[in-house]
Parts: sequence; C-alpha cells; structure tokens
Amino acid sequence: MKYYSTNNPQHIVSFQEAVLNGLAPDGGLYMPQTIPSLSPDFIASLPSFSKSEIAFTVARPFVDEAISDTDLMKIAEETVAFDFPLISLNPHVHILELFHGPTLAFKDVGARFTARILQHISQQHQKRITVLVATSGDTGSAVAHGFYETNGIDVVILYPKGKVSVMQEKQFATLGKNIHAIAVDGTFDDCQRMVKSAFQDNDLRQTMFLTSANSINIARLLPQSFYYFFAWAALPTKQEVVFSVPSGNFGNLTAGVFAKKMGLPIHGFIAATNSNDVVPQYLETKQFSPRPSVQTISNAMDVGNPSNFARLLELYQNSWDAMTKDITGYSFTDEETQHAMQQVYHTKNYLLDPHGAVAWLGLTRYLKDHPQAQGISFETAHPCKFTEVVEASLHIAPPPHPSLQALLDKPVQSISCPTNFQNLKKILQNLIAR
Repeated sequence: MKYYSTNNPQHIVSFQEAVLNGLAPDGGLYMPQTIPSLSPDFIASLPSFSKSEIAFTVARPFVDEAISDTDLMKIAEETVAFDFPLISLNPHVHILELFHGPTLAFKDVGARFTARILQHISQQHQKRITVLVATSGDTGSAVAHGFYETNGIDVVILYPKGKVSVMQEKQFATLGKNIHAIAVDGTFDDCQRMVKSAFQDNDLRQTMFLTSANSINIARLLPQSFYYFFAWAALPTKQEVVFSVPSGNFGNLTAGVFAKKMGLPIHGFIAATNSNDVVPQYLETKQFSPRPSVQTISNAMDVGNPSNFARLLELYQNSWDAMTKDITGYSFTDEETQHAMQQVYHTKNYLLDPHGAVAWLGLTRYLKDHPQAQGISFETAHPCKFTEVVEASLHIAPPPHPSLQALLDKPVQSISCPTNFQNLKKILQNLIAR
C-alpha cells in the first residue's frame, strides 16, 4: 500500500514513510491510494474471530511488507489487550465503551498501535525519533502512556494551559523521563498550528527526526477502525446500523468511514459535536468555515479547524452529496450535554462522561426520525476523568479509578510556552542538545 498527500496526489510514499513523516512536506495528510475490500465471508464471520485477529486482518492491507505477519500480529495483540463491551440499554440503543485501556480513553487503541509501529521502525533504522503531538485532552495521556520509557523515542506534548481537566493533565504531565509536556498559553488550535509549523520547519527537520501521534498520523487513525468491527461483531441484530461519534478532530469518525468502505455494512454516521460545530454546519450549508475553538465541558472536542476533514473530503471525492448520504451532523450546548448526563443517569442508571453525552444526544436526535435504526453511541472516556463536570452536572462523584488515584499527589512537570512558534522551536532545539 502506498500513501499520497491530500495536498498533492503526486506525492507518493510508503507506509513507513507516511508514519515517520506524520504530515506530508506540503502540509497535507497522508491517505492510502486505495481502500482495500475485506472478504464478505470475513465480515459475516466476525463474531467467531478474536479481537486481535480482527485487528490484524483490518490492518494488514495498510501495512507494508517491512513489518512481518508475526510482528504485526504481536502489535495487534498488544494494541487491543483490553475489553470493548457493548452495553445494550434497549433493543435499538447500545453504548460501546472505549475506555477500558490504560488511560481510560478511546485513544489508547491508536496510541498503542502507533507506539509499537514506531518502535519497530526505530529499531530497524536505528534512528532516535521525536513524537510531537497536540492534545485537547485524552490524546496526550494515551500517547504518553503508549510511548512511556520506549527506547529511541522522545515524546513532546503540547496542550492548552488551563483547558484540559486536572486528571487529563496529571496523566501525561507527571511522567517525566522521555515524556515532555508543554503548556501553551492558548487554545488547542494554537497547539495544532504550532505542531504543523514544526513539521514544515527546515531547521528542525534537518536536526531531529520528527513525527506525530495525533490522528494526523495515519498510524494513529487506522486502528481506530478496529472497534467498529468489534461493535458489529457484538451486535445482536444488524439492521440499519448507525454509529454516533463524539467528534472534535474527526479522526474517530474518519476511521469509521474507512471501515464502511472496507466492507462493513454501516448504514450511516452521526457527527455529534459540542459548540465547535464547523462540520455540522458544513453538512447543513455546504460551507466549511474554520474558526477559533471555544471552550466547553467536553474539552477533548474543542476543535475549530478539524484536521481530518481533509481526509473526509478525499474519502467522498469532495462530494457534499455523497458525504451527507452517510453522515448526519448535530451540535449541542453545554447545557444540553449536562441535561443528557442527568437524564441517562436517572432513567438508565448509566453514567456518561460529557463526550459520551454529546454522542448520546446525537443518537437520540437521529432515532426520532429513524426509529427502525440500530444505534451505537461511543462512550469515549471514563467519567472519572471528568470529575468536576460530573459533580457539577449530577451532584455525585464518579467512582474513583485506582490508576487515577495514584496520580493525585504527583507534581505536574510542564514547560510554559507562548503561542509563538519560535518559542516552541527553541524548546525543541534545547531538547536535542540535552
């Protein structure tokens, strides 16, 4: 499989080059030249396969021969070595829990896969790699733990100061060693812009081997398609299945479109956002108008210019009509999100985190007009990662989790940085000099 840049289809690289580069030199995102089709027999037999067998089969066509079947199976096994339970609240409404990994968030899947792929490449080529990533919340912790103490790899995480939850910050900014946290005096969009500037800076590219573990990196995005297959395998009935995906940078939903185009018979997707609603607005008006992000209680989705929208356009050949046949978009306020958390807790005895509440709202809105559909809503993070929001919304404390309790007394180790790229460049150059 070869990969091309969304900004230049003539720029072609291998899988390993796409993973190592993260972002194409022209600022585009890498896309596979073709979307492979999986066998109908494989799709029909999904319930008979293990999670690692499913992950291996889905990933194999995208990964070049430099990674053997044996190595890729080991990577797949380690990537999905935890549960993905499907909780049925009624015959038509299901929740897929994606928070049973080491950092209690769905991004553990992509981060663990990327870390193991990059470690494999680093060992093959004997190169020290610097992973540069922007986070609005859960990406930072998933990447930090995925790469912690990995030989040959440094991780630099940019996050908007004061705009991630206390627990999210503790998960990635207390580790030290090869994990370096940078608190940016701005928004997630500022962090993402600075990361992109670093990838396009010739001085940095010549002195350090930079790559990314955001969903701009194809190795982070592709494995997120695994759990669409896991959910399908667990569904009791499979008629008109729709997935409601809480969306910020749109990597998760884009991975779902990959799964559909590979042959999983998904009827459609719900792009559920908070007040950062540029994609739902596009789906309604045909106009894509990025703007500065606004802060919400579902902070991991506070993205005003989602990178993966470029990939969605490629998947639908820039056709608004084709995209809107598959994807329905809704946005919700903080007040609506809190109300959903209250409603689901009091009527279903189920505790949603604020991101899962946005997905739930999207699904319930959709099912009003499509009552025959089978709906799967993604619960992407454990509620205990958002204690402040849960307590303010429900007046109860979410049950503590041992892995988070252990972090409470650990000091945050982060470097403050203005939104000026030159400041980030100096920090990175000092890291090289150490």
